[in-house]
Amino acid sequence: MLNNRNLRRSPNPHQNRMVRNLRKTVWIAFLCGMAFGVCWGKENPAAKESATGRHALNSRERRTVVAVALKSTALRRDQRDCSHLVHAVFERAGFPYAYAPSDDLYDGSIGFQRVSKPKPGDLIVWRGHVGIVIQPSEHAFFSFLRSGPAVDDYSSEYWASRGRPRFYRYLKN
Repeated sequence: MLNNRNLRRSPNPHQNRMVRNLRKTVWIAFLCGMAFGVCWGKENPAAKESATGRHALNSRERRTVVAVALKSTALRRDQRDCSHLVHAVFERAGFPYAYAPSDDLYDGSIGFQRVSKPKPGDLIVWRGHVGIVIQPSEHAFFSFLRSGPAVDDYSSEYWASRGRPRFYRYLKN
C-alpha cells in the first residue's frame, strides 16, 4: 500500500508544507534585508562619509556658497560656461574641488555625494548643465544662463524638458 503522506490531497499535514513555508519566510526576510541594506547605504550619508573621512557642509557653509554664487556676476573669460562658474563659486567660498565638466558631474565626481533631497548650496546637474541650488522649496538655482549668471526655476518647462536633474552635495575633509 502506498503511503499517502506525500500526496498533495492528503488530509494529513506533511512536513514539506512547513519546510516550503519556512523557505518562503526566510527568502522574504533575506530580500527585505537586502532592500534595507541598499536603502541604508544610499540614504545614510554618515555611512559613506565615515568611510571616506569626508563630511557634508553645515548650514553656515552652505549659506556661504549661496552668498558667493549670488554675488558672482563679474565673469572672467574662463568662467563663461556653467561648470566653470560653479567651480569658481565653490573655490571663492573656500571649498575647492578638481574642475569637472557638467557631464562628468552628472555621472558623479570625487568630492560630491549624490542626494535625493537638495539643500541650499548643493549642485543640480543635468547632462550638459550644472548649477547651484539656492532655495529648494522654490526650486531656485543659480547658473550661467543665456543672459549670464542668474537664478532660475528648475521646475520650469524648459528645465523639465532637459530630463530629471541629479543633486550632489559637496563633501569636505
